[in-house]
Amino acid sequence: MAQRDYMDLLELQALIKETVSEAFPGKYWVKAEITSWSPRANGHCYLTLAQTRGGKPVAESRAMIWKCHFPQLKAFFEQTAGQALQAGITVLVRVQVNFSELYGVSLFIDDIDPAFTLGAAALERKRAIEKLEAGGYMEMQQELAFPDLPRRLAVITSKTAAGYQDFRNHLLDNPEGYAFQLDLYEALMQGEQAPDAILEALEAASGQDYDAILILRGGGSELDLSCFDNYELAVGIATCPVPVVTAIGHDKDVHIADMVAHTSVKTPTALADLFLAALRARDEDLNGLDARIRRAVDQRLHAMQQRVEALVAAVRLGLVRKVSARESELQRASARISRGFAGKYSGVERLVDGLVHRIRFAASAKYSTAFSDLALKEALISGSDPRKILGLGYVLVTGKDNKVLKTVDRVAVGDRIGVRFSDGSLTAKVDEIYSERKDSQQKGIA
Repeated sequence: MAQRDYMDLLELQALIKETVSEAFPGKYWVKAEITSWSPRANGHCYLTLAQTRGGKPVAESRAMIWKCHFPQLKAFFEQTAGQALQAGITVLVRVQVNFSELYGVSLFIDDIDPAFTLGAAALERKRAIEKLEAGGYMEMQQELAFPDLPRRLAVITSKTAAGYQDFRNHLLDNPEGYAFQLDLYEALMQGEQAPDAILEALEAASGQDYDAILILRGGGSELDLSCFDNYELAVGIATCPVPVVTAIGHDKDVHIADMVAHTSVKTPTALADLFLAALRARDEDLNGLDARIRRAVDQRLHAMQQRVEALVAAVRLGLVRKVSARESELQRASARISRGFAGKYSGVERLVDGLVHRIRFAASAKYSTAFSDLALKEALISGSDPRKILGLGYVLVTGKDNKVLKTVDRVAVGDRIGVRFSDGSLTAKVDEIYSERKDSQQKGIA
């Protein structure tokens, strides 16, 4: 067997190292994503840099920041970019290529450009907005009707966030005493895992019976809040079947989550004021409706009173005229009879006088009967006066259309109704409805 020429591994590695050193003598700026991050107790930091294409890794390399550079680079990046230097972000770093016979190729990092990371995020944000606009997601939430009385609220935030406590205190300790159902769905509000955590909370809340879902996050740096420019999170907000209200960052910040949400405010106090204002507006509407109902009832009662008084006066006048006419007619007849009989039959004068007396008595009785009928009709009319009926304990009930309710078929559970008593009125909300026709066998019918 012929003897082969060979070299040992160390010699090969030494040759590779020499070649690498000659091929890459200087330092190079490299764009890559930090896929792993491991600061050590000895002051060094070990990283893995990678590049993906189509969601798949196409390149990967070990990298190191020695302790002589690491504290300064980390502080410089975080102060400039406003975000922690960590795994999951794309960076532009200056590296020196190194080859070790024992560990292979490594990249030594001695500088970093924070502006590049911010620029990459801005480009990604622009592309996400264009994609959302093309998909018609920007207007989806606007098509949802915002409830007139938004009282059942789900809040997605961190339980320890100061902004959440400010919002909660301002909303629940309102001077009007409005009551709200406020349920917290905790989620991470920054970092690479935040969009998935918020989406999970959003899905859980949208499956419940809420009037609105609130996404609340206090201020922070641009990169702290960059998770709210995430495309998948924006799609989740846009397609949520419940109106979503965002309160993220400061006045100068406008995130994609704000753009696709139904409503966007900037501070926890403004978020609470949004819902308090909705209830105050509804309160004012109800107060105005109560005043209109009162005026309508008073006008109706006044008109009915005038009609009753006019009817009584007309009946009295008619009866008086009729009785007076009958009395005059009887008097004329009596005079004619008296004159006729006085001339021819003076002997029957007493008979005539008796007849006149009976006629007068009959007329008097007729007059008395007529006045009794008049008094009876007046009593019936007076007894039908709505004010007296209300005074007996009856009430006048009006529906949401301000018309008098005569049947329960015009009322639904949850409707607001007006109830008029003899000394005032009130509004009420219908909790249950019983019908004599439908619920005749049910006990407890009012």
